Amino acid sequence: QVQLVESGGGLVQPGGSLRLSCAASGRGVDAYAMGWFRQAPGKEREFAAAINWSGRSTYYLDSVKGRFTISRDNGKNMVYLQMNSLKLEDTAVYHCSAGAPGRWPPAAEDYDYWGQGTQVTVSS
Repeated sequence: QVQLVESGGGLVQPGGSLRLSCAASGRGVDAYAMGWFRQAPGKEREFAAAINWSGRSTYYLDSVKGRFTISRDNGKNMVYLQMNSLKLEDTAVYHCSAGAPGRWPPAAEDYDYWGQGTQVTVSS
């Protein structure tokens, strides 16, 4: 069983930055692909970024490319999402996820474990 706990959300002005963290625990967690998804009020859950088990491959939603960076530290079982140049439309609950996909980039259904989420609010 894998457990994921997110942190680092908060209130930030447009153009600001936040760094989200995801602490992963459980057997073999360093072998999983990891992802960040987000869900805004009244909207469907949306993929934001993914990283493979080694950290060598990443994949992003087009609208966050160049602004968000996903990374991982397998020695610490941590995954990060650095978010820069934040926009109002980035406001959402951000969830960390883990899975063992047989394809790259993985689809949402490839993720088996999910965290509770952390709120990111971009507002002036």
